[in-house]
Amino acid sequence: MPYCRAMWLDSPLWIAEPAAMLLLALGLDALAGDMRALFRYVPHPVVLIGRVVAFCDRRLNREQRSESARRWRGIITVASVVGVTASIAWFTHVVLAKYRWGWAVETFVVAVLVAQRSLHDHVAAVGKALAGDGIDASRREVAHIVGRDPDALDAHGVARAAIESLFENFADGVVAPVFWYLLLGLPGIVALKTINTLDSMIGHKTPRHRAFGEAAARFDTAVMFLPARLAGILITLAAVIVPAGRPVAALRTMLRDARKHRSFNAGWPEAAAAGALDIALAGPRRYHGELVEDAWIGSGRARVTHDDVTRALSLYIVACLVHVVCTAGYLLGRHG
Repeated sequence: MPYCRAMWLDSPLWIAEPAAMLLLALGLDALAGDMRALFRYVPHPVVLIGRVVAFCDRRLNREQRSESARRWRGIITVASVVGVTASIAWFTHVVLAKYRWGWAVETFVVAVLVAQRSLHDHVAAVGKALAGDGIDASRREVAHIVGRDPDALDAHGVARAAIESLFENFADGVVAPVFWYLLLGLPGIVALKTINTLDSMIGHKTPRHRAFGEAAARFDTAVMFLPARLAGILITLAAVIVPAGRPVAALRTMLRDARKHRSFNAGWPEAAAAGALDIALAGPRRYHGELVEDAWIGSGRARVTHDDVTRALSLYIVACLVHVVCTAGYLLGRHG
């Protein structure tokens, strides 16, 4: 991404590095989280993207059209929405680069697109509800972060769902944004969030979205291929540091069980976490009233409790710190 390294007017060269802005963005996200006070008044970028996707879904994915026609319209939707958002991001970067403090604005945008703190807070809320507020409260909390039927979950199922979401979204919401920003700058991270949003909204194997959302699902699988596996490695490294972590089991479980997951990518961080924590994840669960007979990942306890959620959060925090250290190492490697 050569244009990111020399265009910031009157700024030190190192601050124009993507890795430097990422470190600042990750620090801001750790302090401020999802900035709810701000986004009560200003729509979040992902919300705006979601509105565009919903519009395309309504106008182009009509039931009277054939599967082939809906599939082609899905391809056009993905190409158009990703192309437009990435172009806007590129133009924004070019404009910001003309101003002395433009790098600070871009850093803020990157912080908004990383879900490091908000992910921790959502899962911590589930753990707190499990510990003291009862099963109904914990089901309400976990419904914010998973797509399965919360009313079908017992306390162990709620705890497993929270842990699975924590580590799947570590790949989606933390590792992948950093990876694509380092590789392609602001257009890269915005394109990633657009692809993730497309997949979450239309990339389902339901009668309505099976054809229209096929391109979105495939594109999301492609862009998450490397970040998901990097996330599994980071979790394995974190297990070396976390008390009672099991790094060897994390690596073994990841290599053995990751492919058992219904998702091509999500199994890698989830399997590493299952091995590190000595628990079992995935297994049979209900989505929209339908039982999905998934394989178990990990050979530990399936009867996971709120204590395991706390342990998982500790592992997650350390994995995020290892991630930051790796980003800092990249910056130091470039500038000594």
